[in-house]
Order: sequence, then structure tokens, then C-alpha cells
Amino acid sequence: MTTNELQPGAKLDQFTIVKPIGHGAYSDVFLAEDPSGHQVVLKCPHESIMGDVSTFDRFRRELEISRHLHHPGIQRSLEFTTDRSRPYLVMEYVEGETLRAYMTREKRLSVDQAVDFGRQLAAAMAYAHSQGVFHRDLKPENILVTPDGRLVVTDFGVALMAGARRLTWRWFSTALGTPDYMSPEQIQGKRGDARTDVYAIGVMLFEMLAGRVPWEGDNALSVMSQHLNAPVPALHELNAAVPPPIEGIVRKCLRKIQDERYEDAASLESDLERWRDLPLSQFIFGNEAPVARASDQKLILLVVGISAGFLAASILFVLIAYLLVHAHA
Repeated sequence: MTTNELQPGAKLDQFTIVKPIGHGAYSDVFLAEDPSGHQVVLKCPHESIMGDVSTFDRFRRELEISRHLHHPGIQRSLEFTTDRSRPYLVMEYVEGETLRAYMTREKRLSVDQAVDFGRQLAAAMAYAHSQGVFHRDLKPENILVTPDGRLVVTDFGVALMAGARRLTWRWFSTALGTPDYMSPEQIQGKRGDARTDVYAIGVMLFEMLAGRVPWEGDNALSVMSQHLNAPVPALHELNAAVPPPIEGIVRKCLRKIQDERYEDAASLESDLERWRDLPLSQFIFGNEAPVARASDQKLILLVVGISAGFLAASILFVLIAYLLVHAHA
């Protein structure tokens, strides 16, 4: 059965599809019910990558990582099918909307709410970091907001567990699809760690307070270049209500050099809890040098070129297949 056939009422093994609730670059997400009527979420890869070994490994790793993370701020994975022709994840159902939908509606959050959301994210990731897990793809689309204001982190598809081998197949699409939240080290092709997640939380804190991300551009290359080279915009000029300590916390999250950021999310959580008592002296930095060298700029161009080439080849393949089918019709 293809994801196109997973309409309301359809069956996928013992699960009954209720409705589609999400569509991503590599998978579709459905609300479903198990035989007892309990609601769950099914995450199914697109047909175009079904049977692909790396897809299967990514789904299996997501299950292995998230199943042993027991925190109210992290969505739990419950089950994983072992059929390579139809792999899917079964996850707990969390009622709510994405942080992206929430911010789109609210535009700009109050300082208190932004700090509360940032603290919740930091707490969830502090727990993950304590278990040796780094998310590496934190963004508003991967965070749910429940009706009572609780944040839940989802999608550990590109997460890294300390000591595990690296899965690189999705790196290109991640870089090109969501460059707004990528750290400089990710753009440079490095593995990333706890400080990578801190950087992404910093971007979201900035966005919640300013109503926009720190760096904007007409294309992915422009945004990635700014992550490597451009200074952090003055947050207080975009929102005069932001207190200096909060701006200092955000700027510390967004330092381009990893060693100058919070060492992990636990340190960030601590400062967000006691920000009113923080001395401003700890947030005084010298001029920040860009981290991009000429070779890094070439790397970005290479990423864009390769990805564009893959896209063009895929379109050509589909076109040829269509013509061949209709030629014999």
C-alpha cells in the first residue's frame, strides 16, 4: 500500500488511518488508531525512497534513539516495522500544533512566553544531551505546542548518539531545506554536538522575540553565508521590550565559534531560569570574526550544485518514464 492509498478508514497492518496530519520531504505523517481505539501517529516514508537501505536505517535509528528518551518534552516512538518494503514508525500522539503554526498566528511572543518556551526546549534537550543524544534538526516545524502550553520535541531522524556512526544521506536536503536554523559547523559539514542544538534554540528564541529569524535571504546560499559571516542583528532594535540579559543569552547561543556558546542545553536552561540575576559582564564579547573561509564558500556552492543536479536528474527520469509509458499505451 502506498502513502497515497492511506486515506481515512484505510488499514495499515493493525492500524486504521484517521487522517493525514503532516507531509515532509521524505515522509508522510498520519493520525491513526490501534485495535483498542488508542490514537497514535504513523510516520511513513515516501514511495520514491521505499526499500532504500539508508531510509530503513534512519527510521530504525530514530526508533532506537527516541525509545530510550523518557521526558515529557520529547515525543516517544513506540514501534518500528521490520519490513523493508513498507517501513513505518509508530509514535505517541501529542495533541497540539507546531511551533511554526503557533508563531505564525501570534507573530511575536512576549518576553515571558519566549523565555518559558526557550526554557522548555532547553530542558528537553538537556535531558537528551545527558543521554548522549544530539537532535541536530531543531526548528519550529519539529516542535509541538499542546493546548496547555507544553512544548514537545519531535523528529529525531537526523539525531546523533554519541559514538554512533554517522548517517550523511540527508545532509544535503537538510542544509538546503531549513538553513535558517543550521549552525556554522553544520554548514561546514561537521557532525555537530550539544552546542549545535543550543545554536538552533538561540535562533528560535530570536525569532520568537523579534518576529523574524536573525538572517534572511532570497536563497539558501545567502542565508548560510550569513550564518558563517554576518553578525547577530541587535535584538533590542527589533523589539525594545527585550531586556539586556535576554539579548545576551540569545547572542551567546548564536556565537559562531562553538566553544563560545553554552556548552550544553543544561547551561542554557539554568540562565533562562535565573536571567534576572545574571551579571551583564558575562555577555560582553569582542568583535566576532567570520568563520567562513574561501573553501567554505566553495563547499556551500558545491552543496547547492549537487542538490540542484539531483533534482534535475530526478525530473528528467520522471519525464522519460512518463513518455515511455505513454508511448506504449
